[in-house]
Amino acid sequence: MENLETMLIPAIIQDSKSKDILMMGYMNGEALKRTIKGPNVWFYSRSKKRLWEKGETSKNYLEVVSITTDCDKDVLLITVDPKGPTCHTGETMCFHDPNLEELKFGNPYIIDEIFEVIENKKINPDIKSYTSKLFSNGNDLISQKVIEELCELIVEYNSTNENSTRIVEEACDLLFHFMVLISSKNINFNDISKEFEKRKKH
Repeated sequence: MENLETMLIPAIIQDSKSKDILMMGYMNGEALKRTIKGPNVWFYSRSKKRLWEKGETSKNYLEVVSITTDCDKDVLLITVDPKGPTCHTGETMCFHDPNLEELKFGNPYIIDEIFEVIENKKINPDIKSYTSKLFSNGNDLISQKVIEELCELIVEYNSTNENSTRIVEEACDLLFHFMVLISSKNINFNDISKEFEKRKKH
């Protein structure tokens, strides 16, 4: 495990008696040193950018029993004697929510799916479809909508309200109309991806 002072390594915390997985956190070199020294587990907080001792506020410390690493030496397994509930919610462990629908992954294919819908509305016009209406009215309307949505995004970006939800909504509006624009010129969205591939080194 090299460069532990600058890298972060995931640490899985396991109850030494019940073998339950209690939580997962990240450690940098200093957090690992303090954990090895004991008696309690230390982490590095990515949000607060500082070291923190688990239980420093709740007093529900995690007393170290053993520390091992996986075969690739990029994950730690730390067995502990917990001095109270591990989760900040008061639950014994952090893995207690069965609602997988609330996972914040999003749909990694949603852009491609939206572009397919746009292409379909271009090829198979629907008088009730807003997308088909954009195509039927031609370049002027599409260009106008792209400019309009860009301006609205900039307004929200510069707003003192700092409403991230509105920024996301306006960004989606802009991206949608941009996709309509390139579709109207028979440009495939993959062409955009290929161009980004060329530029990612820069």
